[in-house]
Amino acid sequence: MKQNAARTAPATAHEEQTGKPSGLRKFLKTLGPGLITGASDDDPSGIGTYSQAGAQLGYGIGWTMLLTFPLMVAIQEISARVGRVTGHGIAGNVCRFYPAWLLNIIVLLLFVANTINIAADLAAMGDALKLLIGGPGFLYVLLFGVTSVSAQIFLDYKRYSAILKWLTLSLFAYVAALAVTKVAWGDAIKGIAIPQVQWNATFLTTLVAILGTTISPYLFFWQASLEVEEQRIDAKKEPLVKNHQGARKEFRRIRADTITGMAFSNLIAISIIITASATLHATGKTDIETSAQAAEALRPVAGIFAEFIFALGIIGTGLLAVPVLAGSAAYAIGEGRRWPVGLDRKPREATAFYSVLALSAGIGIVLNFTPISPISALYWSAVINGVLAVPVMILLMTLSRRHDVMSKFVVRGLLYGLGWASTGVMAVCVIAMIVGYFV
Repeated sequence: MKQNAARTAPATAHEEQTGKPSGLRKFLKTLGPGLITGASDDDPSGIGTYSQAGAQLGYGIGWTMLLTFPLMVAIQEISARVGRVTGHGIAGNVCRFYPAWLLNIIVLLLFVANTINIAADLAAMGDALKLLIGGPGFLYVLLFGVTSVSAQIFLDYKRYSAILKWLTLSLFAYVAALAVTKVAWGDAIKGIAIPQVQWNATFLTTLVAILGTTISPYLFFWQASLEVEEQRIDAKKEPLVKNHQGARKEFRRIRADTITGMAFSNLIAISIIITASATLHATGKTDIETSAQAAEALRPVAGIFAEFIFALGIIGTGLLAVPVLAGSAAYAIGEGRRWPVGLDRKPREATAFYSVLALSAGIGIVLNFTPISPISALYWSAVINGVLAVPVMILLMTLSRRHDVMSKFVVRGLLYGLGWASTGVMAVCVIAMIVGYFV
């Protein structure tokens, strides 16, 4: 059964003396949807993508992390604003202002892509644990899948949200892996600072895979829906369209949360790319397809410690990402159908919502016991995500500009421009990938 209260963290010396939270503690308490979203962006399949990019292209692909950072921040902040202002997630707004058939196509593709992604993440987690302790990988897949779903359904939301925040620390495994790797820092910094572009299908496909990993539709839906969730469970808050008070403070919180989460995400991504470049690419090991293969390949060139922490990070990020993938699909379908949704609700209060969540994770588990390779299917998941991202981003940008949706809080200025820039870059890369296969 869900608990009704979450434990509070012990007070610091500053708090005991003044009765007020310390500056750092106050800042950390403001972090939530943005931090969890950013951290979940580096899921096991994403780690595999970054490892593959570094192994194939070396340091020269590092510049993509600088490119994606402002674009990620902009589109995620706009998603969060839409949720906080309207009191509805993206699907909840689309179903109110756009044709039902359009929403149905979007949520169907999102469900399929997320479910395949869950299968691939669970497979990577199972392989990583097998790498660490041996044993049957299929049993670990089942264990991780059931644990992730059960936690979402039966844990109190505040407690569960706190667990997700703590799981973000697992990503520091990749900073630790980088620390024990011999890096040609001159080449690495050059690769980050100076864009190096190759006009061929392999490079363009890798570029789209990176963009599809860092700018993914499920992240838009998740962050917007979590803002709605946080607002609904706080008795002092209402959607900003109903109560304008405190809007500036809320927007500052959303921006700080989003920037922190996306910066964290990109720091980890660039750590993985540099590690793979310095070890795998440098030794000619370019045939990496999964995060578990990357961990295993690190042992001969970077030592057993690097392999261990890399594999451990895969498990931690998977435990963070699988709930986000299943949850974002459940939020999108539930909001689109106008069902009661929310991880703070008891199962009997949101049966359909939790059923979709469990179904997505359940199919993901089952895919690992069929002839279908989750890793091979992940390619098509990435293609679906890349193609789906463009119309979803266009819808999001038009929603954020509609006065009948956002009232006086329509998105303007630099944030609006960056949002469209993010949409444009994603569209150009998808088109370039498609053209690359026929030229």
